[in-house]
Amino acid sequence: MKPSIVVFDIGAVLVDWQPTRAWADELGSEKAAQEFIDRTNFMALNKRADNGEAFADLALEVTDPGDRQLFNTYISRFQHTVRDAVPGTWSIVDQLLARNVPLHGITNWSAETWPEGLKAHPRLDEIFGTLVISGREKMSKPEPGIYQLLCERADVAPEDCVFIDDGLRNVKGAMDVGMDGIHFTDAAALARELSERGLL
Repeated sequence: MKPSIVVFDIGAVLVDWQPTRAWADELGSEKAAQEFIDRTNFMALNKRADNGEAFADLALEVTDPGDRQLFNTYISRFQHTVRDAVPGTWSIVDQLLARNVPLHGITNWSAETWPEGLKAHPRLDEIFGTLVISGREKMSKPEPGIYQLLCERADVAPEDCVFIDDGLRNVKGAMDVGMDGIHFTDAAALARELSERGLL
């Protein structure tokens, strides 16, 4: 049976996330910002924020006082990290909406930075019937529960959904609960995959 419902990931599918942009201006370059990210273990800490931990608590694990102070500015600088859309996928969203295809979303995203993300991309608050944000639920992809929660809240069956994500592990997680899955690489490939399923 072909899916009739599309479930989107957001980061690297609809919105381009570049964390170095939070501090590149302050530190003078993208290279310096990347060095800050590396020495503070930011990516691992951010993953924990995606699972519901507060950035203020995570900052306490940054040992250098100057780095800790800079880390604490992340939420206020977050809009800079998501200023760009991923090329081509919003056009696909509009085509799906024009065809009355139901759209939902599951994103690994901090509850604290989500409001800042909406300031950069307000349509994210408009296009989904149901949206599950990991930081609010304190669970993240590819845990089975987050896909099941989406289905419960949207009142849909997994087998009626196709899930799109740039992460293969997350696609596999969706398929393990009964969804169809598309590994996102670029908009052209996504359009082909959706067309093959009769959704575009």
